[in-house]
Amino acid sequence: MKLNRRNLDTLTNLVAKPTYLGSDTRQGIAHIGVGGFHRAHQAYYTDALMNRGQDLDWSICGIGLRGEDRKVRDALADQDYLYTLFELGDSDDTQSRIIGSISGMLLAEDGINALIDKLASPAIRIVSLTITEGGYCIDDSSGEFMSALPQIQHDLTHPEAPTTVFGVLCAALARRQASGIRGFTLMSCDNLPHNGAVARKALLAFAALRGAELHDWIAANVSFPNAMVDRITPMTSNAHRLQLHDQLGIDDAWPVVCEPFIQWVLEDKFACGRPAWETVGVQLTDDVTPYEEMKIKLLNGSHLALTYLGFLKGYRFVHETMGDPLFVTYMRAYMDQDVTPQLAPVPGIDLTAYKNTLVERFSNQAIADQLERVCSDGSSKLPKFTVPAINRLISDGGELKRAALVVAAWAMYLKGVDENGLHYAIPDPRAEFCQALVADDELIVQRLLSVEEIFGGAIPRSAEFVAAFEWCLNSLRDVGVSKTLENLLHL
Repeated sequence: MKLNRRNLDTLTNLVAKPTYLGSDTRQGIAHIGVGGFHRAHQAYYTDALMNRGQDLDWSICGIGLRGEDRKVRDALADQDYLYTLFELGDSDDTQSRIIGSISGMLLAEDGINALIDKLASPAIRIVSLTITEGGYCIDDSSGEFMSALPQIQHDLTHPEAPTTVFGVLCAALARRQASGIRGFTLMSCDNLPHNGAVARKALLAFAALRGAELHDWIAANVSFPNAMVDRITPMTSNAHRLQLHDQLGIDDAWPVVCEPFIQWVLEDKFACGRPAWETVGVQLTDDVTPYEEMKIKLLNGSHLALTYLGFLKGYRFVHETMGDPLFVTYMRAYMDQDVTPQLAPVPGIDLTAYKNTLVERFSNQAIADQLERVCSDGSSKLPKFTVPAINRLISDGGELKRAALVVAAWAMYLKGVDENGLHYAIPDPRAEFCQALVADDELIVQRLLSVEEIFGGAIPRSAEFVAAFEWCLNSLRDVGVSKTLENLLHL
Protein backbone atom coordinates (compact mmCIF):
# COMPACT_ATOMS: atom_id res chain seq x y z
CA MET A 1 0.00 0.00 0.00
CA LYS A 2 1.49 3.33 -1.09
CA LEU A 3 1.99 5.65 1.89
CA ASN A 4 -0.04 8.86 1.61
CA ARG A 5 -2.89 10.63 3.41
CA ARG A 6 -5.55 8.97 1.25
CA ASN A 7 -4.38 5.48 2.17
CA LEU A 8 -3.76 6.05 5.89
CA ASP A 9 -6.96 4.38 7.09
CA THR A 10 -6.31 1.25 5.04
CA LEU A 11 -2.79 0.71 6.34
CA THR A 12 -2.22 -2.09 8.84
CA ASN A 13 -3.14 -1.45 12.47
CA LEU A 14 0.28 -2.82 13.43
CA VAL A 15 1.64 0.67 12.79
CA ALA A 16 0.51 3.74 14.78
CA LYS A 17 -0.91 6.57 12.67
CA PRO A 18 -1.35 10.32 13.14
CA THR A 19 -4.55 11.24 14.97
CA TYR A 20 -4.50 14.77 13.53
CA LEU A 21 -5.08 16.08 10.02
CA GLY A 22 -2.36 17.89 8.16
CA SER A 23 -4.83 20.67 7.43
CA ASP A 24 -5.22 21.27 11.16
CA THR A 25 -1.53 22.11 11.61
CA ARG A 26 0.46 25.31 11.08
CA GLN A 27 4.20 25.58 10.68
CA GLY A 28 6.13 26.94 13.65
CA ILE A 29 9.50 25.19 13.22
CA ALA A 30 11.86 25.29 10.26
CA HIS A 31 14.45 22.51 10.22
CA ILE A 32 17.66 22.75 8.21
CA GLY A 33 19.10 19.35 7.30
CA VAL A 34 16.19 16.92 7.02
CA GLY A 35 17.84 13.53 7.41
CA GLY A 36 17.24 10.30 9.23
CA PHE A 37 18.20 11.55 12.68
CA HIS A 38 15.89 14.57 12.61
CA ARG A 39 13.00 12.38 11.47
CA ALA A 40 13.68 9.76 14.16
CA HIS A 41 14.14 12.32 16.94
CA GLN A 42 12.79 15.90 16.88
CA ALA A 43 10.04 15.14 14.33
CA TYR A 44 9.10 12.06 16.39
CA TYR A 45 8.67 14.06 19.60
CA THR A 46 6.70 16.78 17.81
CA ASP A 47 4.43 14.16 16.23
CA ALA A 48 3.86 12.57 19.65
CA LEU A 49 2.75 15.96 20.97
CA MET A 50 0.40 16.57 18.05
CA ASN A 51 -1.11 13.12 18.52
CA ARG A 52 -2.27 14.38 21.93
CA GLY A 53 -4.08 17.25 20.21
CA GLN A 54 -1.51 19.73 21.50
CA ASP A 55 0.64 22.38 19.82
CA LEU A 56 -0.67 21.90 16.28
CA ASP A 57 0.90 25.27 15.41
CA TRP A 58 4.41 23.77 15.70
CA SER A 59 4.45 21.69 12.51
CA ILE A 60 7.85 21.47 10.80
CA CYS A 61 8.90 22.99 7.46
CA GLY A 62 11.98 21.23 6.12
CA ILE A 63 14.74 23.36 4.62
CA GLY A 64 17.16 21.94 2.03
CA LEU A 65 20.29 23.93 1.17
CA ARG A 66 22.09 21.19 -0.80
CA GLY A 67 21.41 19.79 -4.25
CA GLU A 68 20.98 16.28 -2.87
CA ASP A 69 18.06 17.48 -0.71
CA ARG A 70 15.80 17.45 -3.80
CA LYS A 71 15.60 13.66 -3.72
CA VAL A 72 14.54 13.84 -0.07
CA ARG A 73 11.91 16.50 -0.77
CA ASP A 74 10.48 14.66 -3.77
CA ALA A 75 10.18 11.38 -1.86
CA LEU A 76 8.38 13.06 1.04
CA ALA A 77 6.17 15.32 -1.12
CA ASP A 78 4.94 12.28 -3.06
CA GLN A 79 3.75 10.84 0.28
CA ASP A 80 2.07 14.03 1.56
CA TYR A 81 5.19 14.40 3.76
CA LEU A 82 4.30 11.26 5.71
CA TYR A 83 6.95 8.64 6.44
CA THR A 84 7.31 5.47 8.48
CA LEU A 85 9.43 5.46 11.63
CA PHE A 86 10.48 1.80 11.55
CA GLU A 87 11.60 0.76 15.03
CA LEU A 88 13.86 -2.28 15.11
CA GLY A 89 14.94 -4.08 18.27
CA ASP A 90 15.78 -7.54 19.50
CA SER A 91 12.62 -7.72 21.67
CA ASP A 92 8.93 -7.65 20.71
CA ASP A 93 8.08 -4.27 22.31
CA THR A 94 8.96 -2.09 19.30
CA GLN A 95 6.32 0.28 17.93
CA SER A 96 6.59 1.56 14.38
CA ARG A 97 4.51 4.59 13.45
CA ILE A 98 3.60 6.95 10.64
CA ILE A 99 4.94 10.44 11.37
CA GLY A 100 3.06 13.51 10.14
CA SER A 101 4.78 16.42 11.89
CA ILE A 102 6.69 17.54 8.78
CA SER A 103 4.25 19.43 6.56
CA GLY A 104 6.39 20.80 3.74
CA MET A 105 9.93 21.38 2.51
CA LEU A 106 11.61 24.26 0.70
CA LEU A 107 14.74 23.94 -1.43
CA ALA A 108 17.34 26.65 -1.95
CA GLU A 109 17.59 25.55 -5.60
CA ASP A 110 13.93 26.47 -6.13
CA GLY A 111 14.39 30.03 -4.95
CA ILE A 112 16.48 31.33 -2.10
CA ASN A 113 14.14 34.30 -1.52
CA ALA A 114 11.14 32.10 -0.75
CA LEU A 115 13.27 30.11 1.67
CA ILE A 116 14.55 33.23 3.44
CA ASP A 117 11.00 34.63 3.56
CA LYS A 118 9.86 31.47 5.35
CA LEU A 119 12.61 31.82 7.98
CA ALA A 120 11.76 35.52 8.34
CA SER A 121 8.06 34.81 8.88
CA PRO A 122 6.77 35.57 12.40
CA ALA A 123 5.10 32.14 12.41
CA ILE A 124 8.54 30.49 12.50
CA ARG A 125 9.65 30.69 16.12
CA ILE A 126 12.25 27.90 16.16
CA VAL A 127 14.87 27.10 13.53
CA SER A 128 16.53 23.77 14.26
CA LEU A 129 19.68 22.28 12.77
CA THR A 130 21.18 18.90 11.97
CA ILE A 131 24.07 19.94 9.72
CA THR A 132 26.69 17.42 11.04
CA GLU A 133 29.59 18.04 13.37
CA GLY A 134 31.67 19.67 10.65
CA GLY A 135 28.89 21.94 9.40
CA TYR A 136 29.55 24.74 11.89
CA CYS A 137 32.81 25.89 10.25
CA ILE A 138 34.59 26.01 13.61
CA ASP A 139 38.31 25.17 13.70
CA ASP A 140 38.62 22.49 16.37
CA SER A 141 42.16 23.49 17.33
CA SER A 142 41.55 27.23 17.78
CA GLY A 143 37.80 27.24 18.40
CA GLU A 144 37.47 30.06 15.89
CA PHE A 145 35.00 30.44 13.02
CA MET A 146 36.66 29.71 9.67
CA SER A 147 35.67 32.92 7.90
CA ALA A 148 38.20 32.42 5.09
CA LEU A 149 36.31 29.44 3.64
CA PRO A 150 35.31 30.20 0.02
CA GLN A 151 31.61 29.54 0.65
CA ILE A 152 31.61 31.91 3.63
CA GLN A 153 33.36 34.62 1.60
CA HIS A 154 30.77 34.14 -1.15
CA ASP A 155 27.91 34.75 1.27
CA LEU A 156 29.55 37.85 2.71
CA THR A 157 29.96 39.24 -0.80
CA HIS A 158 26.44 38.23 -1.88
CA PRO A 159 24.28 38.59 1.28
CA GLU A 160 21.00 38.39 -0.68
CA ALA A 161 22.00 35.17 -2.47
CA PRO A 162 23.52 33.04 0.32
CA THR A 163 24.44 29.38 -0.02
CA THR A 164 25.59 28.48 3.51
CA VAL A 165 23.47 27.92 6.59
CA PHE A 166 24.93 30.99 8.30
CA GLY A 167 24.41 33.19 5.26
CA VAL A 168 20.78 32.07 5.04
CA LEU A 169 20.15 32.54 8.77
CA CYS A 170 21.64 36.04 8.76
CA ALA A 171 19.63 37.02 5.69
CA ALA A 172 16.43 35.91 7.41
CA LEU A 173 17.31 37.54 10.72
CA ALA A 174 18.20 40.81 8.95
CA ARG A 175 14.68 40.80 7.44
CA ARG A 176 13.14 40.11 10.84
CA GLN A 177 15.15 42.97 12.35
CA ALA A 178 14.11 45.36 9.58
CA SER A 179 10.44 44.39 9.94
CA GLY A 180 10.33 44.53 13.72
CA ILE A 181 9.74 40.76 14.05
CA ARG A 182 11.09 38.98 17.11
CA GLY A 183 14.12 36.75 16.80
CA PHE A 184 13.72 32.98 16.76
CA THR A 185 15.40 30.25 18.76
CA LEU A 186 18.26 28.57 16.89
CA MET A 187 18.19 25.00 18.23
CA SER A 188 21.10 22.78 17.29
CA CYS A 189 20.31 19.08 17.41
CA ASP A 190 23.74 18.01 16.19
CA ASN A 191 25.78 15.58 18.15
CA LEU A 192 28.58 17.79 19.43
CA PRO A 193 29.56 19.24 22.81
CA HIS A 194 27.75 22.47 23.75
CA ASN A 195 25.97 22.47 20.39
CA GLY A 196 23.97 25.59 21.19
CA ALA A 197 27.06 27.52 22.20
CA VAL A 198 28.82 26.37 19.02
CA ALA A 199 25.86 27.51 16.89
CA ARG A 200 25.88 30.87 18.68
CA LYS A 201 29.61 31.37 18.17
CA ALA A 202 29.41 30.53 14.46
CA LEU A 203 26.34 32.62 13.71
CA LEU A 204 27.57 35.66 15.64
CA ALA A 205 31.00 35.42 14.02
CA PHE A 206 29.38 35.44 10.58
CA ALA A 207 26.99 38.23 11.57
CA ALA A 208 29.86 40.39 12.86
CA LEU A 209 31.44 40.19 9.41
CA ARG A 210 28.16 41.47 7.94
CA GLY A 211 27.89 44.35 10.38
CA ALA A 212 27.94 45.27 14.05
CA GLU A 213 24.27 46.27 14.13
CA LEU A 214 23.03 42.87 12.92
CA HIS A 215 25.48 41.09 15.23
CA ASP A 216 24.22 43.00 18.28
CA TRP A 217 20.56 42.47 17.38
CA ILE A 218 21.07 38.70 16.99
CA ALA A 219 23.02 38.53 20.27
CA ALA A 220 20.11 40.22 22.06
CA ASN A 221 17.16 38.55 20.30
CA VAL A 222 18.12 34.97 19.35
CA SER A 223 18.50 32.16 21.89
CA PHE A 224 20.72 29.10 21.47
CA PRO A 225 19.79 26.26 23.85
CA ASN A 226 22.25 23.41 24.29
CA ALA A 227 20.87 19.90 23.87
CA MET A 228 21.88 16.29 24.29
CA VAL A 229 20.31 14.13 21.59
CA ASP A 230 20.44 10.35 21.44
CA ARG A 231 18.95 7.72 19.18
CA ILE A 232 20.88 5.31 16.97
CA THR A 233 19.61 5.86 13.44
CA PRO A 234 21.32 3.84 10.70
CA MET A 235 21.25 4.80 7.05
CA THR A 236 18.04 3.50 5.46
CA SER A 237 18.90 0.72 3.02
CA ASN A 238 16.90 -1.01 0.29
CA ALA A 239 16.84 -4.01 2.59
CA HIS A 240 15.07 -1.88 5.22
CA ARG A 241 12.50 -0.73 2.65
CA LEU A 242 11.83 -4.32 1.63
CA GLN A 243 11.61 -5.40 5.27
CA LEU A 244 9.03 -2.68 5.93
CA HIS A 245 7.09 -3.77 2.85
CA ASP A 246 7.17 -7.44 3.86
CA GLN A 247 6.38 -6.95 7.56
CA LEU A 248 3.84 -4.12 7.46
CA GLY A 249 2.77 -3.95 3.81
CA ILE A 250 3.82 -0.30 3.48
CA ASP A 251 5.35 1.10 0.30
CA ASP A 252 7.45 3.99 1.66
CA ALA A 253 10.06 5.67 -0.56
CA TRP A 254 11.99 7.05 2.41
CA PRO A 255 11.28 5.38 5.76
CA VAL A 256 13.63 5.99 8.67
CA VAL A 257 15.01 3.13 10.76
CA CYS A 258 15.87 3.55 14.43
CA GLU A 259 16.38 1.74 17.71
CA PRO A 260 13.67 1.76 20.41
CA PHE A 261 15.80 3.90 22.78
CA ILE A 262 15.41 7.68 22.59
CA GLN A 263 16.57 10.57 24.77
CA TRP A 264 16.54 14.37 24.47
CA VAL A 265 17.81 16.62 27.25
CA LEU A 266 17.21 20.25 26.34
CA GLU A 267 18.00 23.57 27.99
CA ASP A 268 14.79 25.55 28.50
CA LYS A 269 16.07 28.74 26.86
CA PHE A 270 13.70 29.79 24.08
CA ALA A 271 13.29 33.28 22.63
CA CYS A 272 9.80 32.96 21.21
CA GLY A 273 7.96 30.04 22.81
CA ARG A 274 8.28 26.29 22.26
CA PRO A 275 6.18 23.13 22.04
CA ALA A 276 5.36 21.37 25.32
CA TRP A 277 7.90 18.64 24.55
CA GLU A 278 8.30 17.84 28.25
CA THR A 279 4.83 16.23 28.16
CA VAL A 280 6.09 13.56 25.73
CA GLY A 281 9.35 12.60 27.41
CA VAL A 282 11.83 15.39 26.70
CA GLN A 283 13.85 16.35 29.77
CA LEU A 284 14.03 20.15 30.15
CA THR A 285 16.92 21.44 32.26
CA ASP A 286 18.89 24.58 33.08
CA ASP A 287 22.21 22.89 32.29
CA VAL A 288 22.68 20.06 29.83
CA THR A 289 26.46 19.79 30.39
CA PRO A 290 26.64 16.64 32.59
CA TYR A 291 24.26 14.72 30.29
CA GLU A 292 26.17 15.84 27.22
CA GLU A 293 29.55 14.85 28.70
CA MET A 294 28.16 11.43 29.66
CA LYS A 295 26.72 10.74 26.24
CA ILE A 296 29.59 12.10 24.15
CA LYS A 297 32.39 10.46 26.12
CA LEU A 298 30.62 7.16 26.83
CA LEU A 299 28.37 6.51 23.83
CA ASN A 300 30.15 8.38 21.04
CA GLY A 301 33.59 7.72 22.46
CA SER A 302 32.86 4.00 22.78
CA HIS A 303 31.40 3.92 19.27
CA LEU A 304 34.70 5.22 17.90
CA ALA A 305 36.65 2.83 20.13
CA LEU A 306 34.81 -0.06 18.48
CA THR A 307 34.22 1.10 14.95
CA TYR A 308 37.64 1.50 13.34
CA LEU A 309 38.96 -1.64 15.02
CA GLY A 310 35.86 -3.53 13.91
CA PHE A 311 36.17 -2.34 10.32
CA LEU A 312 39.84 -3.34 10.21
CA LYS A 313 38.92 -6.77 11.56
CA GLY A 314 36.47 -7.20 8.67
CA TYR A 315 33.19 -6.58 10.48
CA ARG A 316 30.66 -4.28 8.80
CA PHE A 317 27.95 -3.93 11.47
CA VAL A 318 28.15 -2.68 15.05
CA HIS A 319 26.42 -5.77 16.42
CA GLU A 320 29.09 -7.97 14.80
CA THR A 321 31.79 -6.26 16.85
CA MET A 322 29.66 -6.78 19.97
CA GLY A 323 29.47 -10.48 19.15
CA ASP A 324 33.24 -10.62 19.64
CA PRO A 325 34.02 -10.88 23.39
CA LEU A 326 37.37 -9.15 22.91
CA PHE A 327 35.66 -6.01 21.67
CA VAL A 328 33.14 -5.99 24.52
CA THR A 329 35.90 -6.41 27.12
CA TYR A 330 37.89 -3.58 25.55
CA MET A 331 34.86 -1.29 25.36
CA ARG A 332 33.97 -1.91 29.01
CA ALA A 333 37.57 -1.26 30.09
CA TYR A 334 37.65 1.98 28.10
CA MET A 335 34.33 3.14 29.58
CA ASP A 336 35.01 2.04 33.17
CA GLN A 337 38.69 2.88 33.58
CA ASP A 338 39.30 5.77 31.20
CA VAL A 339 36.06 7.71 30.78
CA THR A 340 33.86 7.23 33.86
CA PRO A 341 36.38 8.78 36.31
CA GLN A 342 36.23 11.97 34.18
CA LEU A 343 32.47 12.41 34.52
CA ALA A 344 30.66 14.59 37.03
CA PRO A 345 27.53 13.15 38.68
CA VAL A 346 24.61 13.16 36.23
CA PRO A 347 21.24 14.02 37.83
CA GLY A 348 18.84 11.09 37.63
CA ILE A 349 21.32 8.78 35.87
CA ASP A 350 22.96 5.62 37.23
CA LEU A 351 26.17 5.47 35.17
CA THR A 352 26.60 1.71 35.63
CA ALA A 353 23.08 1.11 34.32
CA TYR A 354 23.70 3.57 31.48
CA LYS A 355 26.82 1.69 30.41
CA ASN A 356 24.93 -1.62 30.54
CA THR A 357 22.29 -0.04 28.30
CA LEU A 358 24.98 0.97 25.81
CA VAL A 359 26.18 -2.63 25.57
CA GLU A 360 22.60 -3.74 24.87
CA ARG A 361 22.02 -1.00 22.32
CA PHE A 362 25.25 -1.65 20.42
CA SER A 363 24.38 -5.37 20.37
CA ASN A 364 21.01 -4.76 18.66
CA GLN A 365 21.07 -7.12 15.67
CA ALA A 366 17.68 -6.11 14.30
CA ILE A 367 18.75 -2.54 13.59
CA ALA A 368 21.90 -3.63 11.72
CA ASP A 369 23.72 -0.34 12.33
CA GLN A 370 26.47 0.06 9.75
CA LEU A 371 30.05 0.53 10.91
CA GLU A 372 30.55 2.70 7.83
CA ARG A 373 28.04 5.20 9.25
CA VAL A 374 29.86 5.41 12.57
CA CYS A 375 33.26 5.54 10.83
CA SER A 376 32.24 8.50 8.68
CA ASP A 377 33.69 11.98 9.21
CA GLY A 378 36.37 10.75 11.60
CA SER A 379 38.37 13.95 11.20
CA SER A 380 35.41 15.85 12.70
CA LYS A 381 34.35 13.24 15.26
CA LEU A 382 37.70 12.47 16.90
CA PRO A 383 38.30 16.05 18.14
CA LYS A 384 34.88 16.09 19.78
CA PHE A 385 34.40 12.54 21.05
CA THR A 386 37.89 11.17 21.77
CA VAL A 387 40.52 13.92 22.03
CA PRO A 388 38.99 15.58 25.15
CA ALA A 389 39.10 12.24 26.99
CA ILE A 390 42.73 11.70 25.93
CA ASN A 391 43.71 15.21 27.03
CA ARG A 392 42.22 14.55 30.46
CA LEU A 393 44.05 11.21 30.72
CA ILE A 394 47.31 12.98 29.86
CA SER A 395 46.78 15.71 32.44
CA ASP A 396 45.80 13.14 35.11
CA GLY A 397 48.76 10.89 34.34
CA GLY A 398 46.46 8.01 33.46
CA GLU A 399 47.00 4.85 31.41
CA LEU A 400 47.01 5.83 27.73
CA LYS A 401 47.14 2.68 25.62
CA ARG A 402 43.40 1.97 25.49
CA ALA A 403 42.67 5.51 24.29
CA ALA A 404 45.70 5.57 21.98
CA LEU A 405 44.34 2.45 20.30
CA VAL A 406 41.31 4.44 19.08
CA VAL A 407 43.60 6.85 17.25
CA ALA A 408 45.91 4.09 15.96
CA ALA A 409 42.92 2.17 14.61
CA TRP A 410 41.74 5.29 12.78
CA ALA A 411 45.21 5.71 11.29
CA MET A 412 45.20 2.14 10.00
CA TYR A 413 41.60 2.46 8.81
CA LEU A 414 42.60 5.47 6.71
CA LYS A 415 44.78 3.18 4.59
CA GLY A 416 41.58 1.88 3.03
CA VAL A 417 42.19 -1.88 3.31
CA ASP A 418 41.14 -4.27 6.11
CA GLU A 419 42.90 -7.34 7.51
CA ASN A 420 41.24 -9.53 4.88
CA GLY A 421 42.65 -7.46 2.04
CA LEU A 422 39.30 -5.85 1.17
CA HIS A 423 39.51 -2.27 -0.04
CA TYR A 424 36.96 0.39 0.92
CA ALA A 425 36.35 4.11 0.48
CA ILE A 426 36.85 6.58 3.36
CA PRO A 427 33.58 8.49 4.03
CA ASP A 428 35.06 11.80 5.17
CA PRO A 429 35.01 15.22 3.44
CA ARG A 430 38.74 15.41 4.22
CA ALA A 431 39.51 11.86 3.13
CA GLU A 432 42.26 12.79 0.66
CA PHE A 433 44.04 14.98 3.20
CA CYS A 434 43.74 12.35 5.96
CA GLN A 435 44.91 9.49 3.77
CA ALA A 436 47.98 11.48 2.77
CA LEU A 437 48.93 11.67 6.45
CA VAL A 438 49.25 7.87 6.69
CA ALA A 439 50.67 7.14 3.25
CA ASP A 440 54.25 6.76 4.53
CA ASP A 441 54.48 4.24 7.39
CA GLU A 442 57.67 5.83 8.70
CA LEU A 443 56.06 9.25 9.07
CA ILE A 444 52.56 8.40 10.36
CA VAL A 445 53.25 9.33 13.99
CA GLN A 446 54.85 12.65 13.12
CA ARG A 447 52.41 13.66 10.39
CA LEU A 448 49.12 12.51 11.92
CA LEU A 449 49.49 13.67 15.51
CA SER A 450 50.82 17.07 14.43
CA VAL A 451 47.51 18.01 12.78
CA GLU A 452 46.45 20.56 15.37
CA GLU A 453 42.88 21.03 14.15
CA ILE A 454 42.26 17.34 14.94
CA PHE A 455 44.51 16.57 17.91
CA GLY A 456 45.28 19.94 19.47
CA GLY A 457 48.61 20.60 21.13
CA ALA A 458 48.76 18.41 24.24
CA ILE A 459 48.68 15.06 22.43
CA PRO A 460 51.77 15.50 20.21
CA ARG A 461 53.66 17.06 23.15
CA SER A 462 52.99 14.05 25.41
CA ALA A 463 55.91 11.63 25.09
CA GLU A 464 53.81 9.05 26.96
CA PHE A 465 50.94 9.30 24.51
CA VAL A 466 53.22 9.22 21.48
CA ALA A 467 54.86 6.06 22.84
CA ALA A 468 51.45 4.45 23.51
CA PHE A 469 50.27 5.41 20.01
CA GLU A 470 53.42 3.92 18.43
CA TRP A 471 52.94 0.69 20.38
CA CYS A 472 49.32 0.39 19.25
CA LEU A 473 50.12 1.27 15.64
CA ASN A 474 52.99 -1.23 15.41
CA SER A 475 50.92 -3.92 17.11
CA LEU A 476 47.97 -3.48 14.71
CA ARG A 477 50.37 -3.60 11.80
CA ASP A 478 52.36 -6.60 13.07
CA VAL A 479 49.85 -8.89 14.81
CA GLY A 480 46.41 -7.53 13.89
CA VAL A 481 43.37 -6.41 15.82
CA SER A 482 42.55 -9.48 17.91
CA LYS A 483 46.07 -10.13 19.16
CA THR A 484 46.52 -6.42 19.90
CA LEU A 485 43.38 -6.46 22.04
CA GLU A 486 44.52 -9.63 23.82
CA ASN A 487 47.91 -8.09 24.63
CA LEU A 488 46.42 -4.76 25.66
CA LEU A 489 43.88 -6.41 27.94
CA HIS A 490 46.47 -8.91 29.26
CA LEU A 491 44.28 -11.87 28.30
